[in-house]
Amino acid sequence: MLDRWVDELCIALGIADDVDVDAILDLASDAAHGVERRAAPVTTFLVGLAAGRSSAAEPVGEAMAKAAALLRQQASE
Repeated sequence: MLDRWVDELCIALGIADDVDVDAILDLASDAAHGVERRAAPVTTFLVGLAAGRSSAAEPVGEAMAKAAALLRQQASE
């Protein structure tokens, strides 16, 4: 069901459909457990926003890596 939803949403939004859903869910889980529950949707939204505004060759991966690094830093404090 989720894969179908993601495919349909990508079409509706006019974006590529090669979305790594597992990576997004892992990042959301890390944010929810490492910061607070409400951080999950905010984190994934901000990563998507940063990726969309980026001029990097792989903006999504870069934005997710930055968010994951920040979450690891938070966890170690």
